[in-house]
Amino acid sequence: MIFVLKKALSPFILPPGIIIVLLLITALVFLTRKRWAAGFTNLIIGMLLWALSMPPVPAYLLRGLEGDFKIPENPRGDVIILLGGGVHEDVPDLTGAGAPSEEMFARIVTAVRLQRKLNVPVIISGGSVFQGRKAEAPIVRRFLSDLGVPESKILMEAKSRDTIENAKYTCEICREHGYRKPLLVTSAFHMKRAVASFEKTDCKVLPFPAAFKAGKQRKYLWEDFLPSASSLEGTAVALHEHLGLLFYKIAY
Repeated sequence: MIFVLKKALSPFILPPGIIIVLLLITALVFLTRKRWAAGFTNLIIGMLLWALSMPPVPAYLLRGLEGDFKIPENPRGDVIILLGGGVHEDVPDLTGAGAPSEEMFARIVTAVRLQRKLNVPVIISGGSVFQGRKAEAPIVRRFLSDLGVPESKILMEAKSRDTIENAKYTCEICREHGYRKPLLVTSAFHMKRAVASFEKTDCKVLPFPAAFKAGKQRKYLWEDFLPSASSLEGTAVALHEHLGLLFYKIAY
């Protein structure tokens, strides 16, 4: 009983749960004082935040992004393109400063396993999004080398700031080196936008998705309807990708 109570209450003590509680309490106070506009505004914001932070919501949104892709059973290619997914700058690490984000590390592990299977070069694509920040590619290169990928088989593209530039610059490298069958490694939720970007640059790639998040639809239990910071983050990631796809359709 204590265990269940702990599981039920803890989501409302930490963000975003505590924010939801405060919004709902203030909504009740406003409504009892007949301050209808403020009351219903807080009520709607609180319930919307709750909905966006429940696990079924990001799962549904992510399935729409990941559903078109699967891991190839017998991949064939002459180079692996590894797209950047964020780094933690200047944090201490075993062999230097800086480390991949959790999302990027999942992509790295997939790329290393695929490289060992095929023994082909890896092109790391990732610059700095904002001026003054460090490029991703050198940090990722260090990790690939530490995990056993030969230095001679690692190429870097450190100019790109977004996915469309990832595609532009890595395709230039592929043409320069004569690579004709690139395997594209990125997170499964990001693959749809990544493939669209490569198609815009007339560069055909074989998708090799990493780090699936949604999986098949499962039966949800009561705890799946409690607010969760990780679920809210998943919703934000999915919405970012859906908006990115819409922007690409309009802009490109």
